[in-house]
Amino acid sequence: MALKNGKDYRESVRQLNLEANIMGKRIEDLPDHGLVDPSQKAVAFTYDAAHDPATQSLFCVESPLSKGMVNRFSHLHQSTEDLVNKVKMQRYCGTHTGCCFQRCVGLDAANAVYSTTFECDKRHGTHYHKRFKEYWRWIQQEDLVVDGAMTDPKGDRSKRPSDQADPDLFLRVKDQRRDGVVICGAKLHQTGMLNSHEILVMPTLTMRPGEEPWAICCAVPTNADGVHYIYGRQSSDTRKLEDEKMDVGNPVFGGQEVMTVFDDVFVPNDRIFMNGEVDFSGILVERFASYHRQSYGGCKAGVGDLLIGATALIAQMNGVANASHIRDKLVEMIHLNETLYACGVACSATGEQTAAGNYQVNLLLANVCKLNVTRFPYELARLATDVSGGLLGTMPSAADLDDPVAGPYIKKYLAANPEFDVVDRMKVLRLIENIVAGAGSVAYLIESMHGAGPPTAQRIMIGRQGNLDEKMARVRQLLDMDSKLDHGAS
Repeated sequence: MALKNGKDYRESVRQLNLEANIMGKRIEDLPDHGLVDPSQKAVAFTYDAAHDPATQSLFCVESPLSKGMVNRFSHLHQSTEDLVNKVKMQRYCGTHTGCCFQRCVGLDAANAVYSTTFECDKRHGTHYHKRFKEYWRWIQQEDLVVDGAMTDPKGDRSKRPSDQADPDLFLRVKDQRRDGVVICGAKLHQTGMLNSHEILVMPTLTMRPGEEPWAICCAVPTNADGVHYIYGRQSSDTRKLEDEKMDVGNPVFGGQEVMTVFDDVFVPNDRIFMNGEVDFSGILVERFASYHRQSYGGCKAGVGDLLIGATALIAQMNGVANASHIRDKLVEMIHLNETLYACGVACSATGEQTAAGNYQVNLLLANVCKLNVTRFPYELARLATDVSGGLLGTMPSAADLDDPVAGPYIKKYLAANPEFDVVDRMKVLRLIENIVAGAGSVAYLIESMHGAGPPTAQRIMIGRQGNLDEKMARVRQLLDMDSKLDHGAS
């Protein structure tokens, strides 16, 4: 099947007839809703880029699985070059949308499931890998969006899944049947869920013997019976519902977060890729997390590009671009942003082939990448706020520009550098506000902290991957500390 363009994609999602609870109301016509439309446009951008001659070579790649050209957002990495190109593609999307474009989680989940099922089959004699290959071949051929669903509510964090007051606080297999399973639970923070065709469910942590019901990986259509959606709120999100779009900040694109409930959802056997193999649950989680931590070196650097550009522009509009301290702050922003990107490229370029044949990122460097992402975007946002000035949080509504009394006052007293239009200055300030404090800050700041795991998760992995024993052994070898010769003996 031919690769979809943005229009084809949006029509395919409309045909799913998805419904969701949004701000206290049950909404049936989701694609036309003011909160949903900007996020669908962000996903559609990734489809149109596959047809743009300027970006086609980056967004399209030949798949050995489906024997044809696929969108890179559904590709199983075949080389370190593929891993690097993934990061380049994500940076491009971030720079051009200024928000989360919502397809990275499914891509990262697929690559993790592909290699994990191969190894699980080898140890347990299961048939998950063949199932997944057939499933993912279909995904590629139909050019679909898959939402990777890992994060469970978790309930009382001091308790294991089986010890929770409600066993559904970790998604689980409620009933085993000959022809499949019935799952029950929820997944939180599901980015782009209502813009997806499929859900790839994964366990949220390493399960232990006795926790087999919670070690489940499977695929569910987004319009399956028993799946319910509750839309998440974002700062300043209702501005998207207003007639005056300038106050949104990002006038075209937006993100989307959803609570997804699985209320006795049946999953047939051919869509099950792990069912109780607790010894591989942690491997799947670790691999997915590493792929997704790599992703942040691309997408967050892309949004960072936009924030740096807006900050440099507002400095010119404010008339302070030539001040030495402003130039120094912009250089620092560039330095931080390029460091994020460098880590994303580094963990990709030093990746290795898995037993299944696809390529895995360097786990240590992927976690270093994400740990930097939990810090640097916040400093970028601080510097952008510093350079922009207090008007970032006190500017009048764009609607007041049309008022016969207020409008002239706004244009008179918000004038700065005469080379720039007052309204254009307001637009730039609103974009910066969107990224550092508004709806866009979800995709930039909150995702930077908690997406793919909070900082402690990366620290744990860095501790495991840092190979301290080898480093100490090198010191002992250099200093000849293990020599049995007593050089001081007479």
